[in-house]
Amino acid sequence: MFIFYLIISFIVVLDQWSKYLIVQSIPLHESIKVVPNIFSLTHIQNTGAAWSILEGHMLFFYSLTLLVVAVLGYWLHREGKEDIWIGIGLCLMIGGAIGNFIDRLLNAYVIDMIQLDFIDFPIFNVADIALTVGVAVLLLHMIFKKEGEMR
Repeated sequence: MFIFYLIISFIVVLDQWSKYLIVQSIPLHESIKVVPNIFSLTHIQNTGAAWSILEGHMLFFYSLTLLVVAVLGYWLHREGKEDIWIGIGLCLMIGGAIGNFIDRLLNAYVIDMIQLDFIDFPIFNVADIALTVGVAVLLLHMIFKKEGEMR
C-alpha cells in the first residue's frame, strides 16, 4: 500500500507545483504558445468543472470530492492490494481529486493551464489528466480482464 500512497502524493505535488509555476510565470488570462496551433499554456481560474459546469457551486464540489475520495480510498484498500491495475487507476483518480480539491479550498477556484489549440476543448491541468487517465486505466482493465479472472 505504501507505493499507492507515493503515487497519490506524487500526483498531488506535481499538480500543485505546475499550478504554482503557471501563477508565477503567466498573468491571468494570458497565453504562451508552446507548439503553435497544437498546444499552449494559458492561465485561467475555473470556479466550476469542465466547460465551467456548475460554476460557483463550491459547497457541492467540496462535498462531492470528499465523498468520491472516501469511496475511492475504500475501494483502493479493498481491491488495490489484489490487483495492481485497479490500484494504479484509483491512485491516479484520488491524486487528481485531491489536487483540484486543494485549489478549491485555498482559492475557491481551480487553476487550469493546458490548452489544446487544435480542438475546442476545456483548458485543463495535471489533476484533470490524472483523473482521466485513472478512469481510462480502470475501464481498459475491466474491458480486457479475462473472464476467468472475474470474482
